[in-house]
Amino acid sequence: MTTPASLLNPEAFLSPLAIDEAVQRALDEDLGRAGDITSIATIPEATMAHAILIARQSGIIAGLPLAVATFQKLSPDIGIEAHFRDGETVASGVHVLTISGPARAMLAGERTALNFVGRLSGIATLTSDYVRRTAGTKLRICCTRKTTPGLRALEKYAVRCGGGFNHRFGLDDAILIKDNHIAVAGGVRPVLERARAHIGHLVKVEIEVDTLTQLREVLDSGLADVVLLDNMDMATLADAVSFASGRVVLEASGGVTLDSIANIARTGVDYVSAGALTHSAPNFDVALDIDA
Repeated sequence: MTTPASLLNPEAFLSPLAIDEAVQRALDEDLGRAGDITSIATIPEATMAHAILIARQSGIIAGLPLAVATFQKLSPDIGIEAHFRDGETVASGVHVLTISGPARAMLAGERTALNFVGRLSGIATLTSDYVRRTAGTKLRICCTRKTTPGLRALEKYAVRCGGGFNHRFGLDDAILIKDNHIAVAGGVRPVLERARAHIGHLVKVEIEVDTLTQLREVLDSGLADVVLLDNMDMATLADAVSFASGRVVLEASGGVTLDSIANIARTGVDYVSAGALTHSAPNFDVALDIDA
């Protein structure tokens, strides 16, 4: 029997609780108080159907566990055969899932299942394009907190399906000191000193800088683990790498695009964080063809 867990990318964890919560929330939103009144009105309850989930473009598939969970939550009598699992490359026209069972449940879950697969596969496919353009360098591509509200765990999972890495999941799992923190706290050294005095020994401290002068101040303090180089041009990024000489981890961010990512990688920074991976990924074209 195909289960949501069996289709997860083995290199990227996604909690079963996150899957169940997301699917239930999406079905509640779509089915409302009366359910799929179109299918109830037009399809006899005993009608069985056969369906194929098809990829209409090539790319990295993701979100299949959520599609399976959607259908199985609507009917325990739905059977699903998976031909791929998350993180694998699919070609246009291939059959990704074969589904059979009660027609009403299949029709009720169709849009929710396709929404999950389309959204997460789009993120995974875009991420893989970024990663491919940095091949041969040490650069790691990371997402940000610019995610769809309520779907962060899913979207960050999709980034990992595409070969990317995750930045922090929320405000509670790492310290990232931004320009406004520096301004309010009174400067680079005061804000770093306060951060270090507050945290435990397992928490990393990252600070954002806009200029090489600020970078020098951070390095002189010796209080940061990671420095985010914000909206710097290629020449300045390369100078920052040379000046830091490996004393801290360097992350580039701000205005990162597919056209610029290869040049950023060549500067020698360690990480790039790109909000576009999640906030601007195009939907991946998938469809469900159903026959009674």
